[in-house]
Amino acid sequence: MDSTAMVALLAIVPFVLIPLAWQTLGSILGWYLLKKTEGRRGHIIELVEKDEARYQEESAQRTEKEDQDWERIDPHAAGTSQNGEKADKEWDGIVGFFHPFCNAGGGGERVLWAAIRATQKRWPKAKCVVYTGDHDVNKEAILARVETRFNIRLHAPTVNFLYLATRHWVLATTWPHFTLAGQSIGSLIMAWDAFSLVVPDIFVDTMGYAFALGLSKFLFRDVPTGAYVHYPTISTDMLESLDPASPLGAHGVNAGQGSGAKGAVKRFYWKLFALAYSWTGTSVDVVMTNSTWTQNHIQKLWGPPRARAAKPNAIAVVYPPVAVTELETEVDVSPASEARREKVLLYIAQFRPEKNHQLVLQAFAEFVRTGSAAAEGARLVLVGSVRDDHDSKRVYQLRLLVNELHIRDRVEFHLDAPWPAVLEWLRRASVGVNGMWNEHFGIGVVEYQAAGLVSVVHDSGGPKLDIVVPIDGEPTGFHATTATEFAEGFEKALSLPNPYQVRLRARESAKRFTEEEFAKRWTAQMEKLVEMRQS
Repeated sequence: MDSTAMVALLAIVPFVLIPLAWQTLGSILGWYLLKKTEGRRGHIIELVEKDEARYQEESAQRTEKEDQDWERIDPHAAGTSQNGEKADKEWDGIVGFFHPFCNAGGGGERVLWAAIRATQKRWPKAKCVVYTGDHDVNKEAILARVETRFNIRLHAPTVNFLYLATRHWVLATTWPHFTLAGQSIGSLIMAWDAFSLVVPDIFVDTMGYAFALGLSKFLFRDVPTGAYVHYPTISTDMLESLDPASPLGAHGVNAGQGSGAKGAVKRFYWKLFALAYSWTGTSVDVVMTNSTWTQNHIQKLWGPPRARAAKPNAIAVVYPPVAVTELETEVDVSPASEARREKVLLYIAQFRPEKNHQLVLQAFAEFVRTGSAAAEGARLVLVGSVRDDHDSKRVYQLRLLVNELHIRDRVEFHLDAPWPAVLEWLRRASVGVNGMWNEHFGIGVVEYQAAGLVSVVHDSGGPKLDIVVPIDGEPTGFHATTATEFAEGFEKALSLPNPYQVRLRARESAKRFTEEEFAKRWTAQMEKLVEMRQS
């Protein structure tokens, strides 16, 4: 072999050996975790069998209504597999759902519980394990809250919770600087914590921790991974919003911060992070997004590297489950119900900063100051869950803002309201509001529509592209961006000459987002993961 060939051979050796060494390291660590968690895996299986036996013994004592509630889930998750083998119905493996804030009570949690319910009905013998950091609540309390908050009743014996000790690593307060990268590192720490508890047969992230899926594939190449993406960790819109001259430079937490030396560093950091995030997308076997907006952004970031990696499954839209059918039953939309509607503008949203309650309050104050006939006697009702002390402080600050805007007697706060209370507000309100820029989907907006409310929503994201869209060429609500535009939207919504017709169109629009439709689409994607596990 001549010197040229020798040099060429030596040049390619690192490109062969380094990936091989990396894969070997991952396999060794994965084998260690599998051995370490064998005992707990056996314990989970034994516990499920005991709970199932106890459940069957007590089945005669369950009320007829409970049985009917459970049995009616059947058509939601009818399978599509044609092989008739174990993959069809008898698969009994462990599905690990990575959702560290499972008790938060928001739209993302509704997806989690509806996904578990659909999985239970499709594969009754499967074990659903939820990795959570909610140490202050036990299984019974969590499932009770699921039923109270979402009206979703799960089959308790096959649901188990494993408690993470590392959730603080993904809190924004842990990473005051370089938060995106820090939280992603934190998700890796949490994922290792999860795998140290038990290694699942299928690993599904339902909260947006893509790097956790990358770690799973690094450690366990034969464990299929799935992602339900509510919102991309970084998006092209976020990158563009850094530019003060951009149309998006007025939106988002970091709007217009891309100028100067500090801005240049931030822009470089975000672009570097976007590259890492794009690469991570290749580790996910099945990708589901909750809206057209999210699909478009994930496709831009994950699509090219997934194509190069020859990933066979396309990025699918699986709309979140919304209690459309229940709302149609519980909330009357008829000429008679119009007399019971009040001048209430309802905003259902967690008290998180991105929900932009400040914008809605400022818009409502501006609307009240008009002194119009529509504004006379109008009230704003804010309904949402509070996750932690930070949310509690945020509510306190919002109450201070209400006082400063002189609308204290016009605004109500209802924290952690149970589902029956939410239903009552949906019956009474006339207008539904959403103030978040680029809301990834907007379950609350669909609830507004299903309840017949006229929506006034931010002119972006899912509410714009998927939900508040015309029906038969006629509007189902209004879009706005600024406080003034929202105030104008409130005026229009409360001045409609025939609001009943708009309510009917809104309810028709909501039929695209039923729990049944979600379960059907979710199951179709899960079947791919089960088949991969068995192949």
